[in-house]
Amino acid sequence: MQVIAVLNQKGGAGKTTIATHLARALQLGGANVLLVDSDPQGSARDWAAVREDQPVPVVGIDRPTIERDLKNIAGGKDFVVIDGAPQAADLAVSAIKAANFILIPVQPSPYDIWATADLVELVKQRIEVTDGKLKAAFVVSRAIKNTKIGAEIADALNGYGLPVLESRISQRVSYPTTAAGGTTVTDAEPDGEAAREIMALANEIKQLLI
Repeated sequence: MQVIAVLNQKGGAGKTTIATHLARALQLGGANVLLVDSDPQGSARDWAAVREDQPVPVVGIDRPTIERDLKNIAGGKDFVVIDGAPQAADLAVSAIKAANFILIPVQPSPYDIWATADLVELVKQRIEVTDGKLKAAFVVSRAIKNTKIGAEIADALNGYGLPVLESRISQRVSYPTTAAGGTTVTDAEPDGEAAREIMALANEIKQLLI
């Protein structure tokens, strides 16, 4: 079982969008997937509840017991995707302990880049404790194409010493539109650009976990 935690303690980074889409993309690739909503606001649970025939199973664990609870509920799963809570350090630490891979979405703005410093420190501490078994990477989220800051963000993030994925998630109307129906761009427009960038993200993460 591979556990992917989508974390950023700053709100608005696109965590829930990425977590829900990543879970569905992995599922469409043939994997048995569980999505864990660790945010007390319950956005991923709200997303799942909108659709009656929701294919992605979602459970809420908004206590700092994620590592222990997953052992009881995630048997037989190929992947668990954790939608992380903003600002709650104890929940972030719990998700980091449970994870094999930390995905840190960052918007291309100086404020968002600076705001990741504390989380990166927590992740690096865990990488050291696990002798490098924990893997982590940034993904540029809500990117606006052909902007200067969009081009420069990878250089800025490289200063933190964690890799930046080649895949990027763009700012698109299709993400909130599909979320409102409890679905994803991979379901609504499987051949569209948004679906391609989500599938590319899922495939890049799978390659890193091999």
